[in-house]
Amino acid sequence: MNVDAVQCKPLEVAVTEKGVERAIKLLKRKLASEGVLRELKLRRHYMKPSVKKRKKQAEAARRRRKRAKMEAAGPRT
Repeated sequence: MNVDAVQCKPLEVAVTEKGVERAIKLLKRKLASEGVLRELKLRRHYMKPSVKKRKKQAEAARRRRKRAKMEAAGPRT
C-alpha cells in the first residue's frame, strides 16, 4: 500500500464581527491557495498514468505559452 502522508498545519479561519459569510469566503480563498480544491477535483475520478502524464505536459506547455506571452508584452506601465 503506497500512502504518501503529508504533515501540514490545519487551516484556521477566525469568525470575527464581520460575519460567517466573510469567514467562509476567506476559507475558500485559503483552500484555493493551498491547492486543496484542485486536488479534490483531480481525485474525484481515476486517471490512468498515461493520461495523467499527457495532462501534466499540456499544463506545462500552457504555462510556458502564458509566460512567453507575458514576456513578449513587456512591462506594464
